[in-house]
Amino acid sequence: MTYVNQPVRKKDAMALVTGQPVFMDDIAPKECLIVKLLRSPYAHAWIRSIKTDIAMKVPGIECILTYKDVPQNRFTLAGQTYPEPSPYDRLILDPHLRFVGDPVAIVAGQTEEAVDRAMKVIKVEYDVLEPILDLRKAKDNEILIHPEENWIANCPVGADNQRNLCASGDQIEGDIEAVLADCDVVVEETYHTKANQQAMMETFRTYTYLDTYQRLNVISSTQITFHVRRILSNALGIPKSQIRVVKPRIGGGFGAKQTAVSEVYPAIVTMKTKKPAKIIFSRYESQIASSPRHEMEITVRIGANKDGKIRAIDLYTLSNTGAYGEHGPTTVGLSGHKSIPLYGKTEAFRFHYDVVYTNMMSAGAYRGYGATQGIFALESAVNELADKLNMDPVYLREINMVQQGQRMPAYYNELLQSSALDRCMARVKKMMNWDEKFPCRDMGNGKVRGVGVAMAMQGSGISNVDVGSVTIKVNDDGFYAMTIGAADMGTGCDTTLAQIAADCLSCDLDNIVVYGSDTDVSPYDSGSYASSTAYITGGAVIKACDSLKKRILKEGSRLLELPEEELDFDGAYVVSLHNPDKKITLKDLANESLHTTNNALQVTESNYSKTSPPPFMVGMAEVEVDTETGAIELIDYAAAVDCGTPLNPNLARVQAEGGLAQGIGMALYEDVIYNQKGQNLTNSFMQYKIPCRQDIGKVRVELESSYEPTGPFGAKSIGEVVINTPSPAIAHAVYNAVKVRVRELPITPEKLLKEMGKFA
Repeated sequence: MTYVNQPVRKKDAMALVTGQPVFMDDIAPKECLIVKLLRSPYAHAWIRSIKTDIAMKVPGIECILTYKDVPQNRFTLAGQTYPEPSPYDRLILDPHLRFVGDPVAIVAGQTEEAVDRAMKVIKVEYDVLEPILDLRKAKDNEILIHPEENWIANCPVGADNQRNLCASGDQIEGDIEAVLADCDVVVEETYHTKANQQAMMETFRTYTYLDTYQRLNVISSTQITFHVRRILSNALGIPKSQIRVVKPRIGGGFGAKQTAVSEVYPAIVTMKTKKPAKIIFSRYESQIASSPRHEMEITVRIGANKDGKIRAIDLYTLSNTGAYGEHGPTTVGLSGHKSIPLYGKTEAFRFHYDVVYTNMMSAGAYRGYGATQGIFALESAVNELADKLNMDPVYLREINMVQQGQRMPAYYNELLQSSALDRCMARVKKMMNWDEKFPCRDMGNGKVRGVGVAMAMQGSGISNVDVGSVTIKVNDDGFYAMTIGAADMGTGCDTTLAQIAADCLSCDLDNIVVYGSDTDVSPYDSGSYASSTAYITGGAVIKACDSLKKRILKEGSRLLELPEEELDFDGAYVVSLHNPDKKITLKDLANESLHTTNNALQVTESNYSKTSPPPFMVGMAEVEVDTETGAIELIDYAAAVDCGTPLNPNLARVQAEGGLAQGIGMALYEDVIYNQKGQNLTNSFMQYKIPCRQDIGKVRVELESSYEPTGPFGAKSIGEVVINTPSPAIAHAVYNAVKVRVRELPITPEKLLKEMGKFA
């Protein structure tokens, strides 16, 4: 391999570092109408009346839309493959308001100043209702968040709007109660993870216009171009054929842009006014009305013998989807399906869950997608089990972890064909110098250092659902154009997919031009989420290259007047296997193929997978706790990742480092906080604390390769698994330092001091 598994520089690196105009707001013309949303000040209310006549008189205002002016079609903003598991529970504008920040009116004008002025003089009268702000009180509450009769569930996910249930379900293997009763030791604890914001640098933003044919063109910072087209078609009530969605460069997504948060609002303005329009969410709006991680409360029961064999795991998840059901039915599944399978010797397991509506902003997709919450709970319970057994938690995992060749009943009964989890554990143990540092060291002056461990898994795409497609054509002079539907959101997939193509076609990397994603031009792709791009779309690249080489050989056969089976293509020449002097360059072949041929040198191939091979990770944290103040400092974080064959080690490593930084933020700093009225108090980066480079200490990442036979060149995913180990590892390290467990994230000095009995 010339390019795969090599640290190739990203194709767009120079454009980004030199500040070239590549993002949505760089592209949108200056004459765009400015679109903003008037938002509800109440967590739960009905609009009694709304008056816009004075606001319409503000100079420069083009239109003001209320629920009376827009289509009343139910839809979901979730970017998921059809039929979406998430319920159709939204309207573009709804007189029933369900969280502080729910849109009341859409205001569009020629200038931002005009729009801001108009928004101040819109008169709204509300009937204020009692909200539900506690996920524990939502199920079967007499207050209904979605009482409407036209609420739609397309899939049987256990949803019932008359019970405030977005989803519910269970999976049982073996007699869980009998096995737990027979265990020597049982741990039963409840863990609470709060909502987290993706906090990507580029907020939600969309630009729309009508083209020459009066089709709606949508230029949006999104991970899901094809899903956005369907969502807009459902919401606006127009055919998909009248909508084109284009993704420019994305300034970060981390799952937030797997939900169509912003697209519908400028779209309806453009449909009404026939003028270009754009919306750019402020940071404040992105904090109070976006799609953060689901709050989850997870109860774990885990039973083992005295020798450490884990025999049974029972996990119940209560998930808070907020006001709407985007991703509610799907994120919850990962809390069990991608935590329980880490332990391969269980005799029985049960995973059951409820996803409830509340009067908070709706939750969505965030890197880890439910696995992060489930792994925090289960890995914390395993660490508590190790303490009860008086056993090294590393050893406890070593004797129980899933092994290559095992079938995983809790992971859709998949066969594990590649795993370096055991080698990841051994490597990180050595990196951290675990045997010397575990459990803690007194540093003097009231400071103690503790170490903690956790392991994690994720998936590689969604089996039997996700589809990736690629079109490759040979241009004149013999260079290739590769069109993809996947969305590069900073992950570097434009580069890694080109690396695969270059090796398959035996050409220089610069000979591959990558273009994507445009619903009019690109072949269908489910989108960049679920850790799918490298594995699913990478497989499509290999298929497309193989098909294209056959077409090249066919054209060579025509031009050289030799049978195809007697020819070979080495990337530069089509050459006779029997007479090396009889050959034609790719350049000449490409130019000749521009006339007098019936063999177009262009192919499109799609790929999906019946399996979703899990990547694995082990992380170890070392923290220093000040026993007087409760202050926690992360000293060192060591990690090893099994992502199969890394397609680009540099990009894989920075993916891991970025995911660890986010996981560290989740563990120690980040918290979405509401007051008793349902107002989000963490509405800026002054209140919502994300870690900077100085906050995450020393982070070390190593890649421990395996070979996944179903992946492109043996690759698995890496995008999500890397966020999953910090929270349980850090919680464990804090416990080992001060012998106090904090089972609710984030672990703050205040919580720690309270548990230590320093203050009530």
